[in-house]
Amino acid sequence: MAGQAVIEVNDATFDKEVLQSDQPVLVDFWAAWCGPCKALGPTVDEVATQYNGKLKVAKMDVDRNPSTPGRYGIRGIPALLFFKGGKVADQIVGYVPKDVIEKSIGRIIDAEPAPVPQVAPATK
Repeated sequence: MAGQAVIEVNDATFDKEVLQSDQPVLVDFWAAWCGPCKALGPTVDEVATQYNGKLKVAKMDVDRNPSTPGRYGIRGIPALLFFKGGKVADQIVGYVPKDVIEKSIGRIIDAEPAPVPQVAPATK
């Protein structure tokens, strides 16, 4: 259930592919029996193609990989978790339109460290 720009991850590859990634990563937690997951799949594939090179997109089947979803408290699917620097940066649960996903992506990709304020020397 993954498009060409989407990688499949499992419990064994999750840390390397997601947590140690140099790029932000969107992980789609899904299952074959889940209707909303199937409906969201093409949107996730579109996002993967559209943001290729800026965002890594991965899918994880929760039925075949129970450890990682448990680690992140996944209780409902579809669940989209956005990782940046090895940490969860955002999360969306349930079927949502593409623009909602793109807003989260924009916040994560465009988020840069806040500039350090320059303090002017005190004058007398």
